[in-house]
Order: sequence, then C-alpha cells, then structure tokens
Amino acid sequence: MNFQQLFAKAPEVEASAPGRVNLLGEHTDYNDGFVLPTAIPQRTTVQLGFSADGQHHFYSENLDERVDILEIKHTPSGFTSYIFGCIQVLQQEGHTIPSLNLYVKSSIPIGSGLSSSAALEVATLRALRQLLNLAIDDVEIAQFAQQAEIHYAGVQCGIMDQMAASLGDTEHILFLDTRTLERRMLPLPAGSEIVVIDSGVPRTLASSGYNYRRTECQEAARLLKVKALRDITETSAVKALPEPLQRRAHHVVTENHRVLEVLHGVSSEHFGKLMNASHASLRDDYEVSVPALDTLVEMLQKTPGVFGAKLTGAGFGGACVALVAAGEGRNIAKKVLEQYNHTGNTGQVLVPACI
Repeated sequence: MNFQQLFAKAPEVEASAPGRVNLLGEHTDYNDGFVLPTAIPQRTTVQLGFSADGQHHFYSENLDERVDILEIKHTPSGFTSYIFGCIQVLQQEGHTIPSLNLYVKSSIPIGSGLSSSAALEVATLRALRQLLNLAIDDVEIAQFAQQAEIHYAGVQCGIMDQMAASLGDTEHILFLDTRTLERRMLPLPAGSEIVVIDSGVPRTLASSGYNYRRTECQEAARLLKVKALRDITETSAVKALPEPLQRRAHHVVTENHRVLEVLHGVSSEHFGKLMNASHASLRDDYEVSVPALDTLVEMLQKTPGVFGAKLTGAGFGGACVALVAAGEGRNIAKKVLEQYNHTGNTGQVLVPACI
C-alpha cells in the first residue's frame, strides 16, 4: 500500500537520509570525542502531506503498521517514537506543526547498528523543513534528531549518527569533533573500499548495555575530575580508576588517538590495523561485542585483500565493517558471508549493495 492508496491523495513532499557505518571512533561521541563515519547506500524515505482530520497518521511500509494520534500524553512506542519526537522538538523550538500524514519506507536493516533510527529522524526533519519551509540548517537537523532520540526514544546517544545521516555521503569519511562540531570530509584511504556484513544478531540500543556504558563513562570522568573522557589524552591517567571503569576509559582514550592518527594521513594498511585494534578494544575493554561479531570480524581479518575489520555501531549485535582492496569488495563479501553462514549464523552483505 502506497501513500496515495493509504491517504487518498498524493504526498506533498518526499525526503530521505542514509544509514551509516563508523570506521573508527566507536563509543566516543557521547564522550565529546572524535569519530569517522561514512554513509551507506541504504536509505530511509519519508513522504509527507497534510492531514485533514486534526490527527497525525503515521505508516511504516516495512512493518505494515499504522498509528493514528489525536492527543497523546505519553510518547508512542516503536517507530513512531522517533517521528513524534522530531515533531515535539520542533514545536519546543517555536515551530507550529500541523496535523500530518506520514509514510515511511526504508532499505536500512533495523537493529544492525547502521543508524536506522537516525536516518528516520533526519528524513522526517528534512521532509518537515521542506513541507513547512522551516529555516533550519543541516547541523540543526542533526541536533534536533539527537534530542528526539534522547528524550522520546530513550537512547542517550551522542551526535555522530545524526550528523552522519544529515551531512555524510558514500564517497567520503566524515571526521567530526563531537564537542565543537568541527568537521571535514576525508577521502577513503588510497586503493580501498568498504565492505559491510550484517551478523544477523539484532540488538536494541535502549534495552542493551548502551545506556549503562554511557553511565560508566560519566562516572569515570567524574572520578578523573574532567568534563568528559575526551579531556583525558594519556592512557596512564586512567590507571587510577577502579575496574571496569579503567577499561572503559582506556578504550575511549585509545579510540580517540586512533581517529586523530587518521587526520595525519595513513595508508590503507595502517588504517586497517587501526580498525583491528579498535575491535579488540571494543571486545576486551568496552565489552560490547558478542561471539557472532567476533567470529565475523576474525573471518574478515584473515581474508586476503582485507586491510582491517571491526564491529560498527554500538555493538551487542549488528554489523561489521571492513576496509578492503579496491575492486575486491564483492568477491571478499561473498566468500566471507558463505564461510560465516556455514557456522550456523545467517548474515547478509549490505555493502557492496545488491550481492
């Protein structure tokens, strides 16, 4: 069922936003740190029009689910919490939002660590900007999307996912300082391309250890008497912390170092080594990996033509990203997926698309 069939009229506007993978800088964004995401080909599309009956009507093509909202005192659940959150944040900024018909469809797998939620938020805000001619820029869209996710979806996220969805593209890596929002677009390392494989193990951020990890980092920063762990630049400084806070902080400090090293220009081989080190740190210090992710990463790392691989996103399931030799991505992805699925898992190649 399309928008026309559902609402008996054509949409007024359509907008979309991509998912993302993070090559380096995992779990550093909510610590005011540095990140290196890039957009993926999969996108979420929002079609929008005016509702004539005073109610909001939201429909998800992927879920085949419709939600009608007249007056609500509590945030709705599921996909509508992100949309409702975006509307609420705009209203709090002084924008008048009329009753809407909204239709959403997405090619981004949900629960794979590819920021399907941020893509939905940014696509919704882009569509509202277009429909209502709102004077908000792309950075503000990312900031409003982040607030929607924190306050209405219950995920204490940083700004990386929303900035990647709002500003990123598939041809570059977005370097972002999440404290100052200083940013620049960097090319992929020479002679490389990206492979992304979903492990088939879904995860839900709000019910996982994600929020707890953030709390641990806040406690570590308090004990170290800094605003955020970004302000710690020497790994020796974290040795005064009790466990597991010492390992959590060690990951954040070393992960920031890895991102900043890339700014000086590194080869594909060295970038891959940094990704391998990042995964080991996420597995051992931050403890956000799971056996299926470790298996998939190890298979990728052992495959000829792969420079490096790691989990991407928050962890606890989801996808892995690898940096591989240019022109070899399709063959490497097919080979590793077949090997991985023989272990009893059910993975899926996401990049290169259409394998």
